[in-house]
Amino acid sequence: MSAAVWPGRSHPLGATWDGQGTNFAIFSENATAMELCLFDPQGNERRIALPEVTNHVWHGYLPDVGPGQHYGYRAYGPYKPKEGKRFNANKLLLDPYALAISGDMKFSPAIFGFPMDHFADGDRDLEKSDLDDKDFVPKGVVVDKNFDWGHDRHPDTPWHETIIYEVHVKGFTRKHPEIPSKLQGTYSGLGHPAAIEHLKSLGITAVELLPVHHYNAYPGHLIGVGLHNYWGYDSLNYFAPFAGYSSAEDPGEQVKEFKAMVKALHEADIEVILDVVYNHTGEGNHFGPTLSLRGIDNEAYYRLVKLNPRYYMDFTGCGNSLNVRHPQVLKLIMDSLRYWVEEMHVDGFRFDLASALARELYEVDSLAAFFNIIHQDPVLSTTKLIAEPWDLGEGGYQVGNFPLLWSEWNGKYRDTMRDFWRDQYCRLGEFAFRFTGSSDLYQANGKLPHASINFITAHDGFTLRDMVSYNEKHNEANGEGNRDGESYNRSWNCGVEGETTQEEVLALRSQQQRNFLATLFLSQGVPMMLGGDEMGHTHHGNNNTYCQDNELSWFDWNLRYRNQELLTFTQQLIKFRKQHPILCRCRWFLGREIHGSGVVDIAWFNPDGTIISDEDWHDGGSKAISIFLNGEELLNTNKQGQRIIDDSILLFFNAYPELQEYAIPSSVQQKDWQVILDTRYPTGFIEEGPTYNHGQMVPVAARSLMLLVCPHCFDTSSGPDGATCTLPKQE
Repeated sequence: MSAAVWPGRSHPLGATWDGQGTNFAIFSENATAMELCLFDPQGNERRIALPEVTNHVWHGYLPDVGPGQHYGYRAYGPYKPKEGKRFNANKLLLDPYALAISGDMKFSPAIFGFPMDHFADGDRDLEKSDLDDKDFVPKGVVVDKNFDWGHDRHPDTPWHETIIYEVHVKGFTRKHPEIPSKLQGTYSGLGHPAAIEHLKSLGITAVELLPVHHYNAYPGHLIGVGLHNYWGYDSLNYFAPFAGYSSAEDPGEQVKEFKAMVKALHEADIEVILDVVYNHTGEGNHFGPTLSLRGIDNEAYYRLVKLNPRYYMDFTGCGNSLNVRHPQVLKLIMDSLRYWVEEMHVDGFRFDLASALARELYEVDSLAAFFNIIHQDPVLSTTKLIAEPWDLGEGGYQVGNFPLLWSEWNGKYRDTMRDFWRDQYCRLGEFAFRFTGSSDLYQANGKLPHASINFITAHDGFTLRDMVSYNEKHNEANGEGNRDGESYNRSWNCGVEGETTQEEVLALRSQQQRNFLATLFLSQGVPMMLGGDEMGHTHHGNNNTYCQDNELSWFDWNLRYRNQELLTFTQQLIKFRKQHPILCRCRWFLGREIHGSGVVDIAWFNPDGTIISDEDWHDGGSKAISIFLNGEELLNTNKQGQRIIDDSILLFFNAYPELQEYAIPSSVQQKDWQVILDTRYPTGFIEEGPTYNHGQMVPVAARSLMLLVCPHCFDTSSGPDGATCTLPKQE
């Protein structure tokens, strides 16, 4: 290794190998000196003072330093926590721009910027620690970014045709019997043909991966109970894929393995959406470890309490919040996002607790700099952008308030559909808005139905099977006395808490699962299903498995056979949605005739066939509704701009605990209607189901959903009797 250190350049940030040497650059506005620390294979450290500072970027170029080199930084400056300054050169710091990372954080008193062995708990962070932590913290790795992408392309699935499958990289394949053991639970495992075959058989178009940014897997509060961070919502770096999901022994191969996974998924026309956590980091509050940003420049990177900068503003419940008001923090986020699109070829992002990113001062501001920058960015503005539209701060619940280009996890959809099917108060008007894409939340802002990401279950909360099996959370395995996790789950155990052998209860639970899945995939908007729900995956009542990296969280692939009927039902349901553009409209319903069929595009009826009145919309106790979807009044067009015509659909929702009879409304159709789907049956779909025509009554079983289809060939002689049927008025 050459001893020469050249000035190098201030950009790009990070460690950039050019084929002959590596340029190192790191931002710190308030440091007084910066050392680059290189490590040989035996762990011996060589410190090099970076010779140049340009616009607060410390930089230097080292000839002959190339891929595989392990490195970190030591930042010099005052340690004055009461002023927000927490420099401590005894702490080896992870490069925020490192593209690969070697090693995990090992819990030790040395990783903290303050001594752990004295001072009262409330003051222990005020004194500086002199312990060196280089043997206990992860290190950056210089990488060769070259990769043969071949003919890889983004599938670019239109939003209204998108079907999202939320899944954990490790949990998905950790126990998959058809994937080699070395690859189980890894990026290579997710890209394996056996894993992709399951995704293709379902018909999903995108996987939404729980965080893959390198994260703090061993937060202190879990070490004492023998657990560690499984979900990954404690990022330490926003560029490097989490090393624990790589099958490669060489850290430099982690990046290539991730790219190969994306390439394999793209070849199967499956998009890759990353769950990203730019609202906080894994360094925690003022009692947390000093691992990266805190030691590089605490004042610049974190939101500090204005009148007492010893403490952190915490909009996330995780101890700190990134200072998105600072231009360098915005740059860090934007550089990271572009890197994952341009270099790693991902297709979109779901932003965890996205409201925190909008807090320029304190209030949530939908015109915050972060969103303005995204909007004008030529790369990111064309990707799929999904917000989790809330955080834990005051005014943080922002469903419906994110700007154009953004879709949102629609928590109101989840809550409404759970309440409807569990026989709780739910206004029919609320149900109607959620089922049709939540126009009350998005239409006035110029958005389209795909702004609503509809979901019944997600990683945070009960699985679908548990939602119909438990009234209460059972999180004892987390070691927090069952105090963690949401206590109000809007779930119903169907009469017995937890596991049971009672056939009647089990049959009802299965039927309820079909009801929820059918509701999800028949609704307008973008459906997102929790991976494993198609097989009846259970967490045995644990609704907060963030720390359960074990068989409680990992997929049990034997469920494919034990719950074959549920799997088949889900596959057929998704196939049916994809075959019928009436179920995935790209425009809002108008509540009127559009193309001259003589019948409105959507109509709503009571079970007796009468049009739902304004008074009916406000009924929170009604659990029966009939919906007509007119396949001849679509606003969708094909790629050539030609009008699309679909079959028409009648839906009968009956959430009552007893059978209800539904009339075929005479105003919508003079042809025969055939029953295609009935959730009282184990596989749902019916071959050569019974047919009905107008005026006839259709028996719909208790707590079930029935779907009838009429091929597109309308007799409009009856006139537009339903033309006045519209969505409920907004309050």
